[in-house]
Amino acid sequence: MKGCKGFYQSGLANRREFMQVGFAGGLGLALPELLKTEALGATKYYESKEGVAKSLIHIYLPGGCAHQETWDPKPYAPAEYRGPYKPIKTNVPGIEFSENMKNLAKVADKMCVIRSMNHGEAAHERGTHNMFTGYRPSPAIKFPSFGSVISHEFGPRKNLPPYVCVPNQPNEFAGTGYLSSMYGPFALGSDPAADTGFKVRDLTLPGGVDAKRFERRRTLLETVDSHFRNMEKADEIDAMDTFYQRAYGLISSPEARDAFDLTKEDAKVKERYGKNQAGMRMLLARRLVESGVRLVTMTYGGWDMHDRIKDGIARNVPSLDQALATLITDLDERGLLDSTMIMVSSEFGRTPKINKTDGRDHWPRVFSTMLAGGGIKGGMVYGSSDSLAAEPDENPVDVQSFAKTVYHQLGINADKELVAPGPRPMEIVDGGNVITDIIEKSS
Repeated sequence: MKGCKGFYQSGLANRREFMQVGFAGGLGLALPELLKTEALGATKYYESKEGVAKSLIHIYLPGGCAHQETWDPKPYAPAEYRGPYKPIKTNVPGIEFSENMKNLAKVADKMCVIRSMNHGEAAHERGTHNMFTGYRPSPAIKFPSFGSVISHEFGPRKNLPPYVCVPNQPNEFAGTGYLSSMYGPFALGSDPAADTGFKVRDLTLPGGVDAKRFERRRTLLETVDSHFRNMEKADEIDAMDTFYQRAYGLISSPEARDAFDLTKEDAKVKERYGKNQAGMRMLLARRLVESGVRLVTMTYGGWDMHDRIKDGIARNVPSLDQALATLITDLDERGLLDSTMIMVSSEFGRTPKINKTDGRDHWPRVFSTMLAGGGIKGGMVYGSSDSLAAEPDENPVDVQSFAKTVYHQLGINADKELVAPGPRPMEIVDGGNVITDIIEKSS
C-alpha cells in the first residue's frame, strides 16, 4: 500500500495539471498550443524598433579571405609571412591597407576595420555558419540567419521583401533555421552582371494572365485559404498566405519592380561601380536598400587560395576595391550611409605563413571584417593581430559580439529570445557584448 500511497500522492499534482490542460482544451487550446503559449510567456522579450541603421548590405567573401593581402598587411614580418604585396597609406594617418585596395584606401575615413575577429572553426561550413548566424553549429538545432531574424522582427517595407539574396541564397546557413519559412530570403535567380540580360524571376505576370485574371486568382486563393484556416490552424497555411500576399504586393507594385531594374541606372554610374559581378551586385544592393529592402546579402569572388595567392588576389581584389569604394561613396553622396550599414565578412582568414604552393590555408584564430555606415565610427581600426597576423593582440572580437553589434545598430536587442521547436526559447545571440567603442555616440 505504501507504493500505492506514493502513486496516489504524485497523482494529485498530475490530476491538477491534467485538469489545467482540460480547461485549456475547453478554451480551444490544444496541448501543443498550450505548451507553445507557456514557452512564449517564459521568453525574454524586447521590442525591436528601427535603429540608426535602417538597412544592411552584407557582402560575403566565400572561401576565407586573406587578411594579410587585404585589410591587415604585415610589412615588417619575414617574407614568408608578409606575402607578395606591399602596404599603402590610406586617407587616415596610421592606417594602411594592402596595395590592391587603392580605392578603398581613399574612403578609409568612412569605415571601421576589425582586425581581431576570431573563432575556432577551420572548416568552411562551420565558419560560414558562425558568420551568418552568430552561433557555432549545433547538431540539435538550426539557427536563423541575420536576414531571417531581421525579417522576423521588422517584416516588409514598401511592398519589398525584407531580405534579398543576390544572386541566390549563398548557403544553407543564410536561411530561416528554426523560424518559419515565411522569413526566408527572396532570391533573384539571376545575376545582375549576366551578359545575356538580367531578369528577376517571379516579378512579372505569367504569359496569358492579365491584371483582371490576376486579381480573380488572388480572390479565389484567399477564399480557399480562409476555408482551410477555419478547418485547421496550421503554421504552414499562415506561412503560405504570407508568401502569397507578399508576392502579390511585389508583382502589383511598379515601385517594387523598379527597385530591381538596373536599366534605370545611368551608364556612367555602372562604369563607376564596374560592369562585373562585384560592381553590378553592389549597384543593385544600393537600389534595393534605397527602395526599402532591409537586408541585402550578396557574395563575390572565390577566396579559398591554397595555391598561388598572388594570382588569386590579383583576380579578386581590384573589382571588389572599385565596387565597394563606389558603394560607400554613392551611399554617402545620396545621404544614405548614415542609415545603411555595410558589412564585409568571410568565414575565416588564412594562415600566417605562405605554404609550399605559394598559398595560405584556413585560419580562424584571427581575421578581419569591415563595417561602414549605420552609426559605426569611420576612420578607425578596432583590435589588432600580432606581428605575424597569427593571433589577436588587442581587443579580440568573437562572433557573438560582432553579431550583437550589428543587431544593436539595426534596433534589435540580441538578448531577446525567439521560440524554437520544442518549444524552446533561444536568444537571438547567446553571449558576447555590443562593441560600444566602434559606435558613434549619437547612436
